[in-house]
Amino acid sequence: MVRQWALPAIFLLCFATVACSDKKNQHEIPLMPVSVYNVVAEDAPWPAEYQAQATGSRAVEVRARVQGIIEKRLYEEGDFVREGQLLFQLERDQYEAAAQQAEAKFDSAEREWRRVRPLYEKNAVSQKERDNARAAYESAKAELRQAKINLDYCQVVSPVSGYSSKENVTPGNLVSNNSLLTHVNQTDPMYIDFSIAALKYMHRNNLAKAERLAPPTDNRYRAKLRLLDGSPYDGQGEVTFIDSQVQPDTGVIKARAVFANAERKIMPGQYVRLFMEGDILKNAVLIPQKCVLLTQKGAVVMALDAENRVSAIPVSLNVAIGDKYLVDSGLEGGERIISEGLVKARPGSQVRVFNPAPKTAQPPAAGQ
Repeated sequence: MVRQWALPAIFLLCFATVACSDKKNQHEIPLMPVSVYNVVAEDAPWPAEYQAQATGSRAVEVRARVQGIIEKRLYEEGDFVREGQLLFQLERDQYEAAAQQAEAKFDSAEREWRRVRPLYEKNAVSQKERDNARAAYESAKAELRQAKINLDYCQVVSPVSGYSSKENVTPGNLVSNNSLLTHVNQTDPMYIDFSIAALKYMHRNNLAKAERLAPPTDNRYRAKLRLLDGSPYDGQGEVTFIDSQVQPDTGVIKARAVFANAERKIMPGQYVRLFMEGDILKNAVLIPQKCVLLTQKGAVVMALDAENRVSAIPVSLNVAIGDKYLVDSGLEGGERIISEGLVKARPGSQVRVFNPAPKTAQPPAAGQ
């Protein structure tokens, strides 16, 4: 009789144990893991990045100053040439003859002037003869100087140090005065030309007027370069020009930076990335873009309280700076907002924080 009731009792005990286990598991559902970003309000640099192009600080046209036949080209096209380096040799014969003739005429006029001058002091010759002798002397002197200048112009030299271009006229051809022979681009210093979007420039001005942005004290922006292969340029430059008008066809503002280029690492026409530094955002709240949910009602971030419960906070965003947004309103600093696991976090739910972000986020350096 005891054995007949033992088996059903065992089954009832097993079912009760399983039910209690299921009820316990329902209360121990793991919390959603998230990563957080600690919001801070602090001064932060606002570097700006632009696509830019290098150009010589002086692009000089090398032209013939006298008429003559080109005898030689004395440089390799595309090579770096020094100031005063001989580039072309023109035929000299006729100019040497003209210089010799002018020198003979000058010697004759000089002797005549030396003869007449003491005679005039003794009243042996008239003032007219004296004036004619002096005029002939001065005229011959000028003609000799011009003849020597023309002779020197037969040697065409580089007016600046820089990269040479291809020849426009080959040796053996007759060139006239002012004929273009080649170009030379001075590369030290080097100009870096870039363009600032008018809208971005307006944002900076508006922030400065609202005293939320502090420009450099001397209004001179520093500049750094990253070359085409991704390597940083060693030297630091300076922005020396920002135009006062917007280009109507492109909607940009022209600007220029100057870099020393003694080692000639930058070549004219080369594309580079320019980073302009100097603006400081005052008491700025910057949050990563991945922390922001863009909804039909506007931008929202998910914040956590002391018990890690989620709440939605609407925020007003200004501009994107690197991978972050500048916040106008909604956050004041000290909040914790979700940076990872944002999609599954729901307002009112409790989450588990893992790998919390540092309390002070360092701003990205230029070129990073």
